[in-house]
Amino acid sequence: MQAWTWTQPGQPTDLILRHLERPRPQVGEVLVENHAVGLNPVDWKFIDWGHPRWQDGHIPGVDGAGVVIAVGEGVTLPVGSRVAYHQNLFRDGSFASHTVLAADMVMCVPGSLDFATAASLPCPALTASQAVAKLPPAKGVPVLVTRVGGAVGTFVVQLLARAGFEVWAAASGRHHPRLASLGARHCVDECSVDWYERLQRMGTPFYAVIDSASGTAAARLAPLIAYNGHLVCIQDRQEAPPLPAFTSALSLHEVALNSVHEYADAPARAALMASGEALLADVAQQRLHGVPLEAFPFDALPEALQAMKDGSASARPVLQLIG
Repeated sequence: MQAWTWTQPGQPTDLILRHLERPRPQVGEVLVENHAVGLNPVDWKFIDWGHPRWQDGHIPGVDGAGVVIAVGEGVTLPVGSRVAYHQNLFRDGSFASHTVLAADMVMCVPGSLDFATAASLPCPALTASQAVAKLPPAKGVPVLVTRVGGAVGTFVVQLLARAGFEVWAAASGRHHPRLASLGARHCVDECSVDWYERLQRMGTPFYAVIDSASGTAAARLAPLIAYNGHLVCIQDRQEAPPLPAFTSALSLHEVALNSVHEYADAPARAALMASGEALLADVAQQRLHGVPLEAFPFDALPEALQAMKDGSASARPVLQLIG
């Protein structure tokens, strides 16, 4: 099989294309022939940072979609099933023609959904779903979401609006028309130097803030949250309470999608995959919408991921291997 492999911390363009022996699925595993590979910021971040559990020859990539071509002992999923997946960061991933996965961590893809779209969805859609699920239902209350111009934010806005929240979307002004069409009631220009101060002056106490920037940025937004409200961190986490004790009594939440692979029990894993299959079906039926995609051949993977890292990509890149 062909695979883009990592050797040491560096740039996406440092990945090396190698021809490797095709792996065999073990007990409880499936082998997927990838038809498409989705690219995500976490991919270039780990390529840049490295990790103690990554060794020379590791295959990066968390998102992909394709067809099950072999199964290990104890697996009931039929060969030939169309699936999408979010792979464990610490296992060989999707930047290959074939990927071995835990059988209980793949999602069935509707027949009407193409593989390229399916491969682009797992990481952003599941992350958004987990973030919104942190909030207790409360119809009509205002929720502020930051950094919503990308794929994760696009799904957060839609899921919040569908749940009945009043969505405030903070993003560059060029994204505002699209976000409004997806359900944002109010749009704030994050590129404005005084956007935070303007929100302060408006005095709107937000039921929740969902932040996709950093732990530091999330902590700065904490004073905007109402009493007994919620602060959800998609990037980073709050290592210490952002406000003094016995004041706003905020509930702090972190989103850690990759942790499901090693810390979730079987029912929790099954629930996440069921949620993912529902999201795939919603996109197939156009009840939810992703961001625009640009297809690249597998050979162009390093350059496409580098463009994503540099911010020069014109659309979200996805690699097409078959079809």
